[in-house]
Parts: sequence; structure tokens; C-alpha cells
Amino acid sequence: MRAHAEYCNLNLLRAEHTDVILFLPGTRREEPVFLPPHTFCVSMAPVSDPSSFSSISKCSTKHLNLIYHVDFERHVLKGKVALTVEVLEDKFSSLTLDSKDLKIFKVSANGQAAQFALGTQHKFKGSPLEITLPYELSRGQHVIVEIEYETSPSATALQWLSPKQTAGKKQPYLFSQCQATHCRTMVPCQDTPSVKHTYYAQVSVPKELVALMSALHDGQEPDLSDSSRVIYRFRQPVAMPSYLIAIVVGALESRVIGPRSRVWSEKEYMDEAAYEFSETETMLKTAESLAGPYVWGQYDLLVMPPSFPYGGMENPCLTFVTPTVLAGDRSLAGVKQFGANNVLTNLVPNLHEVNTDEAFSSVPYEKGFALLYHLEELMGGPEVFMGFVKSYIQLFAYGSVTTEEWKKYLFTYFKDKVDILNKVDWNGWMHTPGMPPVKPQYDTTMADACTALCQRWVKAKEGDLTSFTEADVKQLNSPQLIEFVALLLQEEPLPLSHVKKMQEVYQLNSVKNSEVRFRWLRVCVRAHWEEAVPLAMKMATEQGRMKFTRPLFKEVYNFSKYSDEAVKTFKEHRGAMHPVTAMLVAKDLKIDG
Repeated sequence: MRAHAEYCNLNLLRAEHTDVILFLPGTRREEPVFLPPHTFCVSMAPVSDPSSFSSISKCSTKHLNLIYHVDFERHVLKGKVALTVEVLEDKFSSLTLDSKDLKIFKVSANGQAAQFALGTQHKFKGSPLEITLPYELSRGQHVIVEIEYETSPSATALQWLSPKQTAGKKQPYLFSQCQATHCRTMVPCQDTPSVKHTYYAQVSVPKELVALMSALHDGQEPDLSDSSRVIYRFRQPVAMPSYLIAIVVGALESRVIGPRSRVWSEKEYMDEAAYEFSETETMLKTAESLAGPYVWGQYDLLVMPPSFPYGGMENPCLTFVTPTVLAGDRSLAGVKQFGANNVLTNLVPNLHEVNTDEAFSSVPYEKGFALLYHLEELMGGPEVFMGFVKSYIQLFAYGSVTTEEWKKYLFTYFKDKVDILNKVDWNGWMHTPGMPPVKPQYDTTMADACTALCQRWVKAKEGDLTSFTEADVKQLNSPQLIEFVALLLQEEPLPLSHVKKMQEVYQLNSVKNSEVRFRWLRVCVRAHWEEAVPLAMKMATEQGRMKFTRPLFKEVYNFSKYSDEAVKTFKEHRGAMHPVTAMLVAKDLKIDG
């Protein structure tokens, strides 16, 4: 039932504009899949982005040409980027790009040296790269701005893994994660989703490793400057925002899983990964039936190392997925994470002077879903609403849309139902913190069994514990088991005797499903079951998905007897964590610096 509205979530987290996105039916994660169709026929008003320094009203990047030398010894990318920039105003003589922790060596404009300066460093946005051209340009003209630079070993877009942090234990590994505002740490650019561009890249890596990017393969060749290296080439002919630039280098193998799909991973994950994603082509065809042709050509999946901080990242041509999905809640837990009065639980939050990493949560996905489902019901059901979705995606493809533009088009499309739309509490949905103003009516048949079992445990006295048996959970499928344990977390902590009995009859410690396991360990730690603490710390550190790692550390930290243990464990593993994960866990544990 809920899947009907999953095809087009309102991800309004970045500024007040968003890419046109949809969900692949059947995916198991909360992140969206970027699948714009093939027409763009709308001129949208210029927007401002509080998370970007770049001069997006003065000029717009149309193409990037990237050259990277991947240096595993120094943990840096030595780079050169040529940005093809379209001028949007007359008497244009300067531009500002986003950058963060980059060493800039040289800048030129159409081959002529250009003056440049790095502005004052902002606490999380980086430093504006201010470039003065050696001449003036007029609106409609183009200029190629070429920049030679090097990334920092601490670049937040990049994680460098030692061989021991990989499955194979023999070769190093590099991967990037640019969403939301980290692309500026690996390339100076207009780091905002309102600017879309194509790109071409050449990447030099040690010849025993494989390089992949969020683009189509365009061949490989020996690196003539170093016989121990090879150059991989990539092209991305579809315009896309900077945060979808992605790079991976490692001891990777691939296997064909469909006519336009391969799965990539270290060989240790390959069999499991190929099996898990064997139905990819079916999902692609389903998505195309909902939203129009898949335009990126290739749809590959890459199983990431365990330290990848998100459940998945739908980079063009190459979706990154965490290994935790190989073992198998859609809730508004994000509201509880921030607190019901926090403006970051608005569907349209104000992000001025807000770090986008700290603002990230499930709220825009789940609250956006709830709004779309509500509108679908009001407009006449999925058959009617699908017409709007297809039309919306076609009209705004390759662009970025403000909330008001989306709403205006909704009213235009359903012009015969404006009276109904006018009764929607738009301010309550968009600009009010907390839970949605309307709770959609879902079919709760499957959830009811979970709620009933949860309430049995909550209300059980000591003498009632013998009434629980293995059969209680045998009849639950995986999503129901997840929901049952999730419901326990919404109640007051269970007595330790109850939790021990639950383990005795249900054997939840042996469940491999990550979604079940991390919730179960939280239930145990909350009940002050000391034996669960090392298990919780093990799960928090053996993978790096923030959805699991942050809550587990917080639970152990809140168990006062083990607060110091949580801090000690974090400090021991901090160096192996993704920089964004480490920053947020440190904040959770109240560790400065």
C-alpha cells in the first residue's frame, strides 16, 4: 500500500530546492534513486543556497573535465579540473567557487593566468575560492576555468582504508561520499544541486587496482609517466549536480547481473552480492514503467566496505550499497532524534548556518512520503496520482525545484481539484516542526501482530514470562520482527528479567539481520544487561553505517556505568571511521575537537 507514494519523495533537505527523484519499488533503504527522464523544458527561477559560496546567479557550470592522480601513500588526490562555465550576466569578470581544505596551485581562464584568492574559512562550509578573470565577458559567453590543486588527507569526501580495513586484507581502498556538501573537498566547484553539469575524468591508479566513477567507462590505458600505474577514463553525458560525482579505487571485481548491470565488490563479497541483486533488471523495468526511461545507460551496484556511513548512495551509473543490506522501518524516528519542536523536523527547514551533515535524518523521506500519500488519497488514488508524477518528472527533469514551484505545478495539474488542495494544511506540513498534521490511514494488519506482541511483553509480570514461546516470533516475517523490536524501543526500558527471557525463547542474539540486531542490542543495553555492552560496541565498530553506529554508541554512553567504555571504544576506532561518522559520534558522546 505504502509503495504507491514512494516513487517521488520530497527530499527538501538541501536549501529549499531539490533534485527530481524517485524510489525504486522494492528497495530496502530509505535513500532515493535518481532517475530523471529525457526531457527538460522548464526555465526555473534562480535560487540561493545557504550551504554554498558559489556565484550561482552570475554563472553556471556546464561541464567538468577532471584529471586525478590517486596517491595512497599521502592520502591525497593530485588534481586538475577544467570547468566550462556559462556566463549569466554582462560585464562578468569574477566568479566564486566552493572549496574546502584544498591546496590551489594555479588558475587560468581560457589559457590565460587568472588571479585567485581563498576567502575566510567558514566553520563547516569551507573557503570561497574567488577568481578574477583577465578580461570581461558578456551574458551567454563561455569560459574554461582550469585549476591545478591537491586535496587534503582529511578531506571529508574521501575515506582512505588501509589493507587491513578491507575484506581482502592485501590492497588499500578509497571511496568518496560527496552528499550533501563534501564535493568541494575533492574538487573546486559550484557545490549546489541547483547547478547541473556533465563530466569527463581520467584517473591514474596503481595497476593492481580498479577505479570506478559515477559515469560510463571510457577505456583504460597505461600511465606513460609511471609504468606501475594505469589510467581509467570515464564520461558522464547526463547533466548532474556536483554531489553525485563519486570515485572508488580498490581490489574490485565485477559480475554481470543483467543486460545493463554489473555488481562490483571485493571478491570476498561477490557471490552474496550477485545473489542479493539478481533481480535488478526487474526493478529497473518497474521504475521505468512508473517514471519513464532510465537515461544513465549503465546501472551498476557497488558493495562498499563496512565503514561506508550510509545505507546507500544512488550515484549515477553506480549505486553504492552498504554490506549491511546483504543480510536483509519506515518510521518518523528522525522527529524523536531532533525533538518534536526542532525546526530541522520541518519538511522545509531553514539551513542558514546549519551543517547539512547534522541536519540529515529520515524526516524529509518519511514526512515527505506521508504528505505524498495523503495527497494521493485526496486526489483519487494511485492511478490518478501517477499521472501527476510522470508529468512532474518529465517537466522538471535535469533541473532543481523549489517547494513553491512543486506546489504551484501540483495546483496547475489538478486544476479541477483546487478546492480540495486549498484545504490542505500546507503550513503544518511544510513549515511546522514535529509530526505531520495528518496521520495517513495505512493497512495495519501486519503491524497489529507486532503491536500485540510488544504490548504482551510490556504488560507482563514476572509470573507471566512462562507464557512466551518461540512460536511468538516464528510467525513473523523479517519486516515484522524489525517492527516488533522497534516498538519495544518506543516503550519504557523492559526489566532485565524480561529481556533475558526474550533472549532465551527468541534467540535474538543469533539473528544476523542488521536491522533486527541493532535494535535488539539497544533494547538489551537499555535494560542494563551488561553482557550486551561488548556486543553493541562490536556492532558499532565493525561497520560504519551511521544509522547503526550512532544509536549504539549513544545507548552505551547513556548506561552510566559504561559511559567511559563508550568514549574509550570510540577513541580506539575513530581513525578507522568515515570522517562524517566520527564527527557526529564525537558530538553525541560530548567529546570536543
